[in-house]
Amino acid sequence: MDATPAPRRRVAVLLAGGTGTRTGLDRPKQLVEVAGRTLLEHALRALHDHPDVDEVLVVMAPDHLDAARAVAAGYAKVTAVLAGGETRTASTLAALAHLGDTDCLLLLHDAARPLLPARVVSDCLAALAGHGAVATVIPSTDTVFEVGPDGTISGVPAREGLRRAQTPQGFHADVLRRAYAAAATDPGFVATDDCSVVHRYLPDVPVAVVDGDEALLKVTSRLDLVVVEELLRRRGGG
Repeated sequence: MDATPAPRRRVAVLLAGGTGTRTGLDRPKQLVEVAGRTLLEHALRALHDHPDVDEVLVVMAPDHLDAARAVAAGYAKVTAVLAGGETRTASTLAALAHLGDTDCLLLLHDAARPLLPARVVSDCLAALAGHGAVATVIPSTDTVFEVGPDGTISGVPAREGLRRAQTPQGFHADVLRRAYAAAATDPGFVATDDCSVVHRYLPDVPVAVVDGDEALLKVTSRLDLVVVEELLRRRGGG
């Protein structure tokens, strides 16, 4: 009898809960159309069409669930469109709650990063074969200053050791659950991404890194929309 365990299900979570206030638009930035599709659909398509992704969850701002469902309707791997929270953490927790105790590999990706190469998805999943958590990063090409409370430079970290975070971030689902359970006991808990939660609250779990892509930028301004549209145009609309 073959005792080889079944491979873990690979679930991609598309985080689209933000309202895009920094872009100054009248709707969430993930619903802005660029090169014929919304940012949400560009990111969803990249995850959905990857052969190693088994299932996709979309976590959307509560007031725009119908719009997200309309986009997701054409993608068979989407099993649920969930209401997100006011923070990134709340949206991640919504996805974890939906999954319950499911033993799976998770990829969490920002819908505001529409230009997701298949290679990055593959590399994240491959890294999860040997690690409980993985971050997508690119080198920091700019010098970074630490600034003190008095408004002056207090330090200049060595650029060689600095990386800029992108998404997807990947996890064994049980690792992320344990990290958030530990964080819930900390009254001062605050986080802007999920790898930092694992790094802080599960120090025994190393977070691996994989190379991201310069084109995998996060849309936070109207200028970013112009850049993304040009990049999509150059590659034929995505």
